[in-house]
Amino acid sequence: MMRYLHTMVRVADLDQALDFYCDKLGLVEVNRYESEKGRFTLVFLAAPGDEAAARENKAPLVELTYNWDKEEYSGGRNFGHLAYLVDDIYALCARLKDKGVVINRPPRDGHMAFVRSPDGISIELLQKGEALAPAEPWASMQNTGSW
Repeated sequence: MMRYLHTMVRVADLDQALDFYCDKLGLVEVNRYESEKGRFTLVFLAAPGDEAAARENKAPLVELTYNWDKEEYSGGRNFGHLAYLVDDIYALCARLKDKGVVINRPPRDGHMAFVRSPDGISIELLQKGEALAPAEPWASMQNTGSW
């Protein structure tokens, strides 16, 4: 038997990462572990609605790993991406944009968008069900940066 548990992402600034993943993207913190001896903090995040299942190890999580001793992390794009199914891709992208998040690959097709975390991790957003009808400002918005 094998079951997917979580994806670990190293972050340089825990407060900045939590602002992005929780306050902007909408994930929910379900567990936190701090190790004085190991000098790190682990924060486990679930998608909204998955909190109860995640606390019982029945839903996948994102693990943010913050090492207290400063390190420079590079190659965020080499990691690949995290992907989330969303109820309304246009509403989420508008909320993210209003909060200062760059929409690197706008949802021109009403189906898929990409943004990046403060640490350069690509986040894929996919519309639940059928793609939404093309709509402005997304339909004519160009890509920004890499994703």
